[in-house]
Amino acid sequence: MSRGEPTGASLRTAEDARSRSDPSVHHVRTSCRACDGGDLQRFLALGSQPLANSFLRDPSEFAGEPRFPLDVYHCGDCYLVQLADVIDPEVLFRSYLYVTGTSDTIAAHNQGYAESVVKGQGLGADDRVVEVASNDGSLLLAFRERGVRTLGVEPARNLAERARERGLETLDVFFDESAADAILVSHGRAAAVIGNNVLAHVDEPRGFLCGARALLAPGGRVIVEVPYLGPLLARCEYDTVYHEHICYFSVASLARLFEASGLSIVRVDDVPIHGGSIRVQGASRDEAPDHAPEVHERIAQEEGQGFRSAERYRRFAEEVAEHRTALRALLERLRGDGRRVVGYGAPAKGNTLLNYCGIDADWMPYVVDKNPLKVGLYTPGSHLPVRPVEALLEDQPEHVLILAWNFASEVMAQQAEYRARGGRFVLPIPRPEVVS
Repeated sequence: MSRGEPTGASLRTAEDARSRSDPSVHHVRTSCRACDGGDLQRFLALGSQPLANSFLRDPSEFAGEPRFPLDVYHCGDCYLVQLADVIDPEVLFRSYLYVTGTSDTIAAHNQGYAESVVKGQGLGADDRVVEVASNDGSLLLAFRERGVRTLGVEPARNLAERARERGLETLDVFFDESAADAILVSHGRAAAVIGNNVLAHVDEPRGFLCGARALLAPGGRVIVEVPYLGPLLARCEYDTVYHEHICYFSVASLARLFEASGLSIVRVDDVPIHGGSIRVQGASRDEAPDHAPEVHERIAQEEGQGFRSAERYRRFAEEVAEHRTALRALLERLRGDGRRVVGYGAPAKGNTLLNYCGIDADWMPYVVDKNPLKVGLYTPGSHLPVRPVEALLEDQPEHVLILAWNFASEVMAQQAEYRARGGRFVLPIPRPEVVS
């Protein structure tokens, strides 16, 4: 079986998985996170991959780099798309290299996000917003600028400390129902509990949502933003898959999770960030006994688009394998023409793409990144050195593969001088292409 092909196989046994990885940090789920029923069916195999944010400090670490299965399943009952292989969150998140504050796109997104919540909820100086997985506090700063009290919850100790240096109260704990109980005692109720790109990281999403609901003041909202399954399928965004991203949500699967957690979805907004996301607002079912009509309409639309069809996922796996072939062929052609290609960005998604496609130091000499925490390190699996973005103008390679393609417009605008000198960009998603 070639990588990327659907298997139709049921969930692997825990014994099989442990034979290929370290059981002290890795386990395999045997039930769906949303419904506890339905057989989990594997439809996409991306190979044994290193953890996408586990950058290496020295070449001496290459040989001992741990790898884990990166396989994707759907539930035969509710069709929640998910991973079965779970890595200990202490390994994934206690020290974290992804920093939200390095992107102009994210900064603008945060301002619009805070403005919409503050106005939509009518928040003022007496209200508190709690953000779970608050990273370096960039979003909370936007709320503070609007006069709202804030509290961050960020398990990555290095990022929590960054946020505290910015004057933002931040707890460096993992969020669950017990953490919510402690926050309720120490800080009281919240007008909004926000989770951006975190619900997909949680092995027990119902417990997470129950904890968020327990913190709500009357009329409060649980607001989560997640990458949306629709663009992932339609645009072949398979690089969104890595071990941190346990779940890949549709509105239907979120509705089921919210119901099981005592919440109703009262609003859904499509947002363009990260290749296509949805922002979902939930209220206690005591206040909103059913989901909003628009939610039921979205669920019906999803079913019409094949979100509950095993055939749709089989076809997606075929498209992923075809994408790998096309990207390698494009890069081989460029190299055959004597053109050097380097990478822009060292995001987690880029590491999934590089490792699945087998692109390493034999294909490109380095990648560049704006995040100073990554500069000087080596990418997981592909072992490419990470250099500062200034290297592009110093070296002037002929082509740049934009691994952070979700920020492609920002990247190309910032690299106008590189382009003016004749440099060209390669976009990998949704299909590999060269743009001038």
